[in-house]
Amino acid sequence: MSVRKRSIVVAVLPFLMAIATVASSQEKPAPKPAAAPKAIDVKPLVAKIKTGEQGPMREAFDELRIAGVGGAAAAPAIAEALSRGLDAELTKSAIETLGDLESEAGSTALAAYASHRNVQLRRAAVKALGRTKGAAAATAFKHALSDSDPAVRSTAASGLGALKAKDAVPDLFVALDHRVDEAAASIGQLCNPQQCEQLVGQLGKHPFDVVTGGLDQVLFRAGNDIPDETKIKIIGQVRELGTIEANKFLKSAQGRWPATGSKRVRQSLDQAVLATSGGAQ
Repeated sequence: MSVRKRSIVVAVLPFLMAIATVASSQEKPAPKPAAAPKAIDVKPLVAKIKTGEQGPMREAFDELRIAGVGGAAAAPAIAEALSRGLDAELTKSAIETLGDLESEAGSTALAAYASHRNVQLRRAAVKALGRTKGAAAATAFKHALSDSDPAVRSTAASGLGALKAKDAVPDLFVALDHRVDEAAASIGQLCNPQQCEQLVGQLGKHPFDVVTGGLDQVLFRAGNDIPDETKIKIIGQVRELGTIEANKFLKSAQGRWPATGSKRVRQSLDQAVLATSGGAQ
């Protein structure tokens, strides 16, 4: 091959490789969506549950927990068994099974146990309610915010955020005042602009990282959910603190701000990081 021809091949080769790469990527099939859990035949397991006998019921619960969402059709039978009453060990197993089935059909029964005298059962119930969801779960979580057990209170506070229970924000503020730290993040997920500004007012009243855990949620909510003006106001109030903690929080938000995010909020973050950098020395 002549020097001239070799030069042409060398020059054209990267271009041809790029075309081949694009063509190859276009030929790849789109990833398939995750398959829905396969439902199982729960009739034999429901029959075991209805015997009321510990051995068969325990076997049924074990099989259903393995099946997970695929065994959701058995939730009403488990809920009925719970309403009749079982010993403590079997009750806890039934509660946990309902959580694994993730069926709202179990929420009402679980809500009753969220206020049970046995703290272990209350903990199991609120945890399961976070998976079964529904109106009964939200109501139970609100009541559980004042539970005597810290684990129950914290699970309930986080659960309200996950359920998008916006009407619970006033209850979450009360919980925050009673040192349920998880309430701050849920408030940040749910608050309207006025409530979000109320959350900023908690700076200095509660640990900085607790309050900013909620403010971080506000800043990264969709623009059509919380207006830029509210986010900029929050950034300004954190900026006014001028502390090392404030700078670290603002710098973290700045580093995670999406390229497609609001340019106005980004500019406010940039200015706030610069203004508080003196406190970070």
